Amino acid sequence: MTDAPRNAGPNWGFWFLSWADRWWPRWIFRPSLMIGTWVALARMPTERRHSSAYLTVVLGRPPRLVEQWRHFYAFIEFFMVQVRASRGASLRCRLEPQNAVEFETLLQSGRPALFGSFHFGSSDLLGYLLGERGRRVSILRRKMGNSDDTRLLGRRFADHCSFLWVNEGDNLLFKLKTALDTGDSLALKCDRFEFSAKLEPFQFLGARRLFPFTIYHLAVIFDRPVVFCVALQGAPTEELHVVSSPVFTPRPAADRASNLAAARLHFQAVVTQLEDLVRRHPMLWFNFVPLNPVAP
Repeated sequence: MTDAPRNAGPNWGFWFLSWADRWWPRWIFRPSLMIGTWVALARMPTERRHSSAYLTVVLGRPPRLVEQWRHFYAFIEFFMVQVRASRGASLRCRLEPQNAVEFETLLQSGRPALFGSFHFGSSDLLGYLLGERGRRVSILRRKMGNSDDTRLLGRRFADHCSFLWVNEGDNLLFKLKTALDTGDSLALKCDRFEFSAKLEPFQFLGARRLFPFTIYHLAVIFDRPVVFCVALQGAPTEELHVVSSPVFTPRPAADRASNLAAARLHFQAVVTQLEDLVRRHPMLWFNFVPLNPVAP
């Protein structure tokens, strides 16, 4: 196994935030989070630079400093939802009507599927919530050396959820095949591509940008449906508004090239839906890494 990278911040940060959220009055805790966000903005120049580059694209102008602060603070608010969920707080989901019937039909069918998502809003929690719906889900994640939220959430949902670490030295394709052959569904993010072997360009934020396309190759190889969903925090913040895509199902009678051509059309519709959400909620795109590059 390779050395696990580490999240930003001190090792005790997760436990301190959980303790303070539980015991401090809101009128103290919330301003403390706001001040801490300014500190993070000052101490994370790389993430601040990527945030600025992304916001320049989506806003059409360089962001003001306070807008970068809002971008960082939106992530802190999402992280606190994870903290509370890891302590056992209930999470309510409200499925938005767009494509809801297809999504519910797939969930109720019990058929193993590939659930795609992005680093947007509260989408990190959807894999665990699928487990609560009775799905056995293998969640693809990058293993971090100090990810207490992942460890505690994994413990809470252990009956239905397990992790496949993409940065471990084992053969990832073999682990994916084993999970799919045993009837698990897979939940994976499809915006970062450090560990994706299949990249293809799609229209997003004014340019043809590269995205991981591996999920569709797996769908065709293993004959599994694909659906994408993202979650936005509602009011109260414990309620998640889930937006689903149409379901893509490979056709057994079609050849590989025809299925992948249909998959490209499906993913472009998914990315177009994502762009609409990103433009309406620009602070909820939590990729503090380089924006998907423009294709050559």
